[in-house]
Amino acid sequence: MVLVSAIARRFYLDGRSKVEIGEEFGLSRFRVARALETARESGIVRIDIRLPARLDAELSDRLRDAYGLRRAIVVSAPDDPAQIRQQLGAVAADLLAEIVTADDVLGLAWGRTLQVMGAELTRLAPCTTVQLNGVLSARSDTAGSVETVRRAAQLSGGPAYPIYAPLILPDAATARTLRADPGIAAAFAHFDRLTTAVVAIGGWDERSSTVFESLDPAVREHCAGLGVRAEISAQLFDADGAQVRTELGERVLSVSADQLRRVPEVIAVAGGAGKAEAIGVALKTGLISTLVTDSAVARALAPG
Repeated sequence: MVLVSAIARRFYLDGRSKVEIGEEFGLSRFRVARALETARESGIVRIDIRLPARLDAELSDRLRDAYGLRRAIVVSAPDDPAQIRQQLGAVAADLLAEIVTADDVLGLAWGRTLQVMGAELTRLAPCTTVQLNGVLSARSDTAGSVETVRRAAQLSGGPAYPIYAPLILPDAATARTLRADPGIAAAFAHFDRLTTAVVAIGGWDERSSTVFESLDPAVREHCAGLGVRAEISAQLFDADGAQVRTELGERVLSVSADQLRRVPEVIAVAGGAGKAEAIGVALKTGLISTLVTDSAVARALAPG
């Protein structure tokens, strides 16, 4: 047991290789490996895998398997919208810092949680950053999406392509004119080059969609009548996850659903009990590869 303990200390605490330990003790690599197994079996070595308290590993696995996602990251958060946004945004910022590389073209959409994510970013590989949709001019925090893109670019040191224009225009002709603007056209030209995109998910009611809030009542009702249950960057979807095409699509400045479908990694960051249905719809679209959400949503979408 003294020998086993010494071998375990060298391996787990000192970071020595099995070959190095074998040379020190005059043992074969096989006997070193067997000693390490004995250390675990006898309780000399106990291995604990501890995630940060806010992450729920079991729910994450269950949600990932239920929807065939590349990743599902479930955060244990109190039932408070502001705190949910804060925690989801912080986790999403950590995720981007881990997975984005210098070769990536990173697209960032608008969303209150994504604004938190931008503020929580502390490091980012030197990638290209692109704004995925215009700003919501009806809101007081219209600089949010632009500021998120600029902050990401400042951290990465890479080029930025913001969109200094509204998301929703009064008519299709105005939208076409703005898409031809050199600055906006430069951002749109990068949509087909995206390697990673971060999007928000909205339902189709005034509590869970800023797009819904920005439309006049007649348009809201028309879209609801067509079966719209969720939106991603003003792209509309019904309960089965099928895209619902309306005239709204012709007068928004945004990445399209078809373009998102071609992006290798699409990360959706959304939570709150009121968004469970919309998030479920978004997962049915096939657009999302990674979901960052909270435990209440995960339990609703993937009950045990």
